Amino acid sequence: EPLIAALADESKRVRGEAAGALGKLGDARAVEPLIAALADKSDSVRLAAAFALGELGDARAVEPLKALFMYKESSVREAAAAALAKLEAP
Repeated sequence: EPLIAALADESKRVRGEAAGALGKLGDARAVEPLIAALADKSDSVRLAAAFALGELGDARAVEPLKALFMYKESSVREAAAAALAKLEAP
């Protein structure tokens, strides 16, 4: 719960670190908040959220991650592709 709340912190560093930690914990309660973090104003937070969703392996993240393929920043698009590869791996 505190890490999910940290996704709304004013510091992009805190938000990014929280996203990364949530991915490592593997708790499905983090999926929806991480999907919301894909729309963060900071590219680094978007990137961390995408990687975290790949770690969680929840199918709810597939469409939101695919939507990032239209994003201007290539590192965010690459993170989305890597996360999708993890989600779709057997």
